[in-house]
Amino acid sequence: MKVKAYKRPDGKYGIRNKVIILSTVGCANETARLISQQVHGTVNIPNPKGCGQIGKGIEIMRRTLIGLSLNPNVFGTIIVGLGCETTQPYKLYEEIKERSSKPIEVITIQDEGGTLKAIEKGVKLAGKMVGDMSRVEREEADISNIILATNCGGSDATSGISANPALGYCSDALINMGGTVILGETTELIGTEHILARRAKDDTVRKDILKIVKDLELEFHRLGIDVRGANPTPGNIKGGLSTLEEKALGGISKGGSSTINEVVRYSDAPETKGLVIMDTPGYDVESITGMAAGGAQICIFTTGRGTPIGNPLMPVIKVTGNKRTYEKMLDNMDLDVSDALSGKRSIGECGEMIFHELVDVCNGKYTKAETYGFSDICIYRNQEVWCYL
Repeated sequence: MKVKAYKRPDGKYGIRNKVIILSTVGCANETARLISQQVHGTVNIPNPKGCGQIGKGIEIMRRTLIGLSLNPNVFGTIIVGLGCETTQPYKLYEEIKERSSKPIEVITIQDEGGTLKAIEKGVKLAGKMVGDMSRVEREEADISNIILATNCGGSDATSGISANPALGYCSDALINMGGTVILGETTELIGTEHILARRAKDDTVRKDILKIVKDLELEFHRLGIDVRGANPTPGNIKGGLSTLEEKALGGISKGGSSTINEVVRYSDAPETKGLVIMDTPGYDVESITGMAAGGAQICIFTTGRGTPIGNPLMPVIKVTGNKRTYEKMLDNMDLDVSDALSGKRSIGECGEMIFHELVDVCNGKYTKAETYGFSDICIYRNQEVWCYL
């Protein structure tokens, strides 16, 4: 199957065409925002941290910023820094240039002589880059080039028996066509890791699956944290979910039934195709940000209670299996698969609906979140409560 996409110099394909204004530190966020506001076709990527970080915190931050720039939906990047931060804007610029031949520029507020001069230069650089971007046209690309991010949030009792398994059908369909699907939210794998381990490609992948869950549990114990204080959330409980294991059993069905080929760190790009697990936190915005940094061009987000979440780099398709939620939150929901509960359609038929929506959005159809300009982004940074491979 073919979709229409933008070919990048590295041979990858994006389904959106964006120039990102990438802030390296909180001190540069407002300058980056003002540059983006003045140049249509750019997207502002704020960064609340970027300085005063050490160890894994700064490592994750840098890896994610690089990954966001490398995302296939990005035509080019304008890095905006202060000039004295830990993330070191010019070093970040060189690292991205080494890995990609996409357009990239860097400015720092200190070197330019203040905010107004930095904005002036940034607007000129961004304007030229957007002009170049506008000349790139969509061309046919095989759907095997698509990396699909999956996520669930605001789950309720309908999620695990309707929207999630229907998305799993869609995930299997994409994988069977040579595509890639990312399953994340390690917090919500707890209690199901043995089931996922049985689907591992080999012993290495099996051990990696068990390790990310065990390491997380050990870290919770070490810090004296009871995960039940955050998962299931109050909304999950109100929606009818009783335990984290119950939530996880429904959540893992988003990945379908395919073999798990790889486990990757937060914001790392998969090296294999097929089903991949990314070690992400349970907080939706952080999880999706990591998958975008890992190269996903599109996200399908299942929700029972409803959510408006979007992403600045990739379209987010919102799917619910709760008819009341769909009718109540029509502004935010893209698809209603509640027919799987009423018996009017099978899980497979609802999965086909989701797959067709995936193809339409790849070809340019806007999601509800895109229509409203939602651009939620948050880089995971709490190194004290997360343990990586």
